[in-house]
Amino acid sequence: MAADTTENSFKKKEWGTQSHIIVEIVEYVPDSIVSRTIITKQNGKVIVSSFDEGEKLCEKTTNYDTYVQIIDGEANITIDKVDHELKLGEGIIIPAYSLHCFKADQQFKMITTVIRGVAQK
Repeated sequence: MAADTTENSFKKKEWGTQSHIIVEIVEYVPDSIVSRTIITKQNGKVIVSSFDEGEKLCEKTTNYDTYVQIIDGEANITIDKVDHELKLGEGIIIPAYSLHCFKADQQFKMITTVIRGVAQK
């Protein structure tokens, strides 16, 4: 189960115009993945997500390069059948059109930055 809050409701709380602690924007919810879009523009977006222990989000691809950084806990990310274990503060680029999967052996939070440019093939 996943929850998502759009940029409009994010702005209603006025977090977009005030300083904030990024790791506190989303909480852990049992048996869930929670995502909140921080900003969406024509050329990209930034999302903060939390994964409860045991959750996974697999068989995904995007048309654009994506950068993820772990801001709490540790995550297992598979990109094109290669496993990566990311610890707090570490990041990785997921190339456009790469099959990828996020797995939470423990709770973790991440920032996802999608860079929209010319779609690559």
